[in-house]
This record gives sequence, structure tokens and C-alpha cells, in this order.
Amino acid sequence: MLPRPTRRAFIGAAALAPALGLAAWRPVREGLPLDPPPVKTATLADAASAQGRYFGAAVRAEQLRQNAELRGAVLRDCQVLTPEIHLKWNSLEWRKGEFNFAPVDDLLDFSQSHGMQVRGHTLLWDQGTPDWARQEMLRRRDWSLMSGHLERVLKRYGDRIADWDVINEPIDTQGGAGGLRRNVFHRAFGPTYIERVLEEARALAPKAHLVVNDYGFEYDNPVDQARRKAIVALARRLRASGTPLNGIGVQAHLDLSKGPLAADGLRDMTQQLVDLGLEITITELDVKESSFHGTAAARDQKVADETRRYLETMLAFTQVRGVVTWGLSDRHSWLSEPPQRQYADAPPNRGLPYDVDYRPKPMYHALSEALRLSA
Repeated sequence: MLPRPTRRAFIGAAALAPALGLAAWRPVREGLPLDPPPVKTATLADAASAQGRYFGAAVRAEQLRQNAELRGAVLRDCQVLTPEIHLKWNSLEWRKGEFNFAPVDDLLDFSQSHGMQVRGHTLLWDQGTPDWARQEMLRRRDWSLMSGHLERVLKRYGDRIADWDVINEPIDTQGGAGGLRRNVFHRAFGPTYIERVLEEARALAPKAHLVVNDYGFEYDNPVDQARRKAIVALARRLRASGTPLNGIGVQAHLDLSKGPLAADGLRDMTQQLVDLGLEITITELDVKESSFHGTAAARDQKVADETRRYLETMLAFTQVRGVVTWGLSDRHSWLSEPPQRQYADAPPNRGLPYDVDYRPKPMYHALSEALRLSA
């Protein structure tokens, strides 16, 4: 299996300017437009809430600010928003001691003014850690660096964000150690960094829903099989030690090139996690379909069918709290960006509910049906 490509560098306005040496740059609160609520029709939010669940999407503040069509889709369909990049450490503090909270604050104000919640994604992620912090961790092995980051973020947002992806992508069954990724935190502090971070997060946010979030559980191949076992083993370890943990986030980056979904494997993994008293959130759903060649209509149907099969399996468990897609429109899909988009003339990936012109696609209706008919 090829290594998982790194997502696009998290360099927005908060990161590009310092990287280019623009010392005069300061974060600015631009705010987001407060559009009136859209005329209500049957929506993904309606389908989810009818079953006691929620639907949401990952967005960026600048996308909402610049695109009225996206704002309209978000206001129609979403109960929850995930900041795609803004809460990652290297977006908040690209340079040591220089902070940019403005995009998160804007997104929170927008969400709460419209009765939506925000998921805290993410406190710690290896690929979202600024270079200066990585270097200091490995050189000094000083836990106060971790504590300072956790305290800064959770004291600012702990009362406004109830649901946190505390640790993102700690699993690695190929180059890892005992099923855990040899990320910068593991190398600096050992495997129990996970327990320490969760314990500190609980102390700083006593009422928060604390989640470990990861990918690669969906298919019937040796790598995904091993990853399903590894996430269950980690959850068992954390529960046995009394470490505070409320749930597991399953990213659900589906991929048509990987063969049939491992429905039995998914059910077995989810049942074991549920038996440990954990809730499940589908946190980053999309479908990579660039390997499938066909008309747009044929591609869209393949995506819808894959989405429906996956959700029918997972939503059979009442402990699945909600579904979040990694974007709403193909216009903003990370799967249409390098390195995922391997050819400059390749058409955009069609793995999200709306097309590039914000028209609902078969995936939208598959989501609606699966949510509406779920347990």
C-alpha cells in the first residue's frame, strides 16, 4: 500500500505571510456574513435530527466568507461545522508566540449565530504541528510545550466547543510501533503521550466529548484489517487504564479503487468499540473516485452507492452520533488538489454531496436516505 499522501499544507492567511517573511502581518477578524436563514425544505439536517443524530461538514472561514452558495448550503444542511484547518497547531501558531485565532473565532460566531455547533478538530496531529514545535519537542523532550498548547486552546474554546478530536491519526500498523504511529509526540514522549494528552484535556475541559480520530478501517485488505484491530486495541488500553475517552472518530475517506467495503469487519470493529462504552462519529466522509472512468452521471452513481453501503453498515449502530463530510461541494474537495489530483487536466473528484455548482448529486440523496432510515 502506498503511503497516505499528506493533505494540502495548512497555509492560509495565518501561515503564508509569516512564511514569506512579512513581519508586519497581524491576524484580522473579518467576520462572516450573517445571511438570513434559508427557506426550509427537507434537508440533511432534518434527516439526521429525526433519528437523534447530526449532519455537518468541514469548511474554511474564508470559503464561507467568499461564497454565498456555500453559506446557503451550510445553513440548509448542517448542524455542525468542522474547521478544516484553522484549529490545527500550525494554523494557530505558525511561529512560536504568534497566534492567529481569528478564523476560529469567526467560524464560531457564524455557527452559533445560526444555532450550529463546531467540532474541535484537532488538538494534536503530527502533520499539523509547526516545525518549531517539532524541533523543540525532539530536542528538549519538554512536556510543558504540549501542556501549554492544550491549555491555550482549551481555555479559549473549551466552553464554546463541546466535541474534540483530541488526537488525530495515532494508528500506524505498517511503520509504527505496536500499532501506533511513530509521530513526533511518540518519539519525544513515548506511547503514553496519548494517555497524558487525554487526561490533560479532561482536566481543562471537564464536560467535553473527547475523541481519538483515525482513518483506514473500511476495506477488506490486510492494511485495513490490521488498522481495525489496532484502533480496538488502543481503545481497550485506554479504557483499562481509566483514561478519559468518550468516543472514536472514524474518518471514512472512502475509495472506489480499494474494492468492496468490509461490512463484516466494520460491524465487528464498531461492536467492539461500542461494547467498551464508546460512541462513534463519522468525521470526514468523502469518496475518492478518480480511478473510475465514466460519465459524470455514472461516477456520481458509484459514489452514491458506496456512500449508501457504508452508512447502512455504520448507522445500524445507535451509538453513531453523527456524520460529517470533509467538505460539502466538489469545488472545495481536497481530493481535487495535488497530490491527490495527479494530472493537471483531470476533472475534479466528485465525492461530496454537491457538485462544483452547488447542485445536489446522488450522494446527497444517498446520505439523506441512509440518515432517514437509520436505526
